[in-house]
Amino acid sequence: MRSIREYTLKNPLEFKTKLLHWAQQFEEVIWLDSNHYAQKYSSYDAVLAVDAFTTIKTDYYNSFEALKEYQEQAKDWIFGYLSYDLKNDVENLSSTNKDLLEFPDLYFFQPKKIFLLKDDVLEVHYLNMVDDEIEEDFNEIEAINTDTKKEENSPCGKIKISLRITKDTYKKKINKMLAHIHRGDIYEANFCQEFFAQNSCIDPLQTYTHLNSISKPPFATFLKSRHQYLLSASPERYLRKEGQKIISQPIKGTAKRSEDIQEDQKLINILKNDPKERSENIMIVDLVRNDLSKTAVKGSVTVEELCKVYSFDQVHQMISTVVSEIDATTSPVDVIKTTFPMGSMTGAPKVSAMQIIEDLEESKRGLYSGAVGYFSPKGDFDFNVVIRSILYNEEQKYISYTVGGAITAKSNPDREYEECLLKAKAMREVLESIN
Repeated sequence: MRSIREYTLKNPLEFKTKLLHWAQQFEEVIWLDSNHYAQKYSSYDAVLAVDAFTTIKTDYYNSFEALKEYQEQAKDWIFGYLSYDLKNDVENLSSTNKDLLEFPDLYFFQPKKIFLLKDDVLEVHYLNMVDDEIEEDFNEIEAINTDTKKEENSPCGKIKISLRITKDTYKKKINKMLAHIHRGDIYEANFCQEFFAQNSCIDPLQTYTHLNSISKPPFATFLKSRHQYLLSASPERYLRKEGQKIISQPIKGTAKRSEDIQEDQKLINILKNDPKERSENIMIVDLVRNDLSKTAVKGSVTVEELCKVYSFDQVHQMISTVVSEIDATTSPVDVIKTTFPMGSMTGAPKVSAMQIIEDLEESKRGLYSGAVGYFSPKGDFDFNVVIRSILYNEEQKYISYTVGGAITAKSNPDREYEECLLKAKAMREVLESIN
C-alpha cells in the first residue's frame, strides 16, 4: 500500500526547516516536532503528513464510532485531531458557548505522503499511487533556500488582542467555582479564558516558527486544514499507545523560570514542594488511573512518576506518568474514548467539572484542550494536549488563544490570574511582535 524509502541526512535540523516550508503548498498538513526534547517515550524527532487521500470530518455526534470505523478500514497511518467538545459524545453534555473559529469537532486524514525523522535518518512513506514522486520531492525539499529574508513588515498590520472576560469578571467566576468546591460539587476544575483578535491576519508558518523557537516544547504542532490553522507549542502528552502499553502524562503545576541558575533551582524546589500544586497533580493522577482502568488488564495501572518537575524554555512543569496494559483485542479508539477529554483539562469528578466549566466559560473550547496526533498502521498512537496554542481561521480573519488553570480549594483568584498571564506570555509575545 505504501512505498518506503530511507535517506541519511547531512543536516537534519536544516532539513526540518525546509520540509515544513515545502509542506505549505498542501491543503492538509500535520507537522509534529519534539524539538529534540529528551523523553523516555518517543518514536520520532519530527513527523510530517500532507495531502489527504481520504478524510473524516464530523461533529461530536457518534464521532468515536465513526473514527473507529475509519481507523479499522484504513489500516494505515491516519493523522488528525479530537476537539474538546467530543465530551458531548462521551457524556450527556452540550457546548453552547461562542465559537468564532468554527473547526469541525473531529478531523482525520489518510495522507498520501509521510515523512518520519529520527536522528539523521529520514523515512519516507508514500502511497503507491504517488510513489513515483518520492525522488523528485526529496530533491525539491533539499533545494529550498530558507535564508531568503522576508519583508520586515507584515501586510496584516499590528494585531490588537482583546480579552473575552475582564480580570474582575475572571475573579468573580473563580469565586463561583470555589463555591462549587466548598459545597462539595467538585474537588478541582480547569477554568479557561480566551484572548482574541478580530479582522486580523497572520502568516501561519512565520507565527508557528516564532512560537516554537520561544518554547521548544516536546509536542509542537503545525496543523493546516484548508483555511484553518493550529500553531501549537504544547509541552503535554495526552495519551500514547506502544503495543499493548498505554502511557498518560498529565501536567498540573507551573512555575516561571529564572536566568539565574540558583534562583531557577530555587523555583524548581518551591514548585516540587508546593502543597497546592502537588494536590492538583495527585487529584488528576487519580482521575487518570480511574480512566485507564476502564480498558486496562486488571491490576496493570501503575504510576511510573509522580509530581516530577520538568524544565522547558519558558516554564517549569510538574508532570506525572501513569501507565497501563490493555488486551490485544481492545480497540485503540476505545482507549481514547474512555479517557477523553483528558483529566488535566477537565477536573474531578470529571462530568460535574465539565458541566461547571461549560456554565462559567464564555467561549467554546473547540480544538483548544483537545488533542492532535496519529494512529500507525499497527494501531499504535500518540496524541498531545492542545495548550499554549494559537488558533486561526483565515477566512473569518479570527485569531484566538486560550489559557487556563486548575482551581482547587486552595486557589487564590489573583494568583490564578497571574498564572494565566504566565502561560499566555509566549502567544502574546509572538502576536504582538507582528508589525
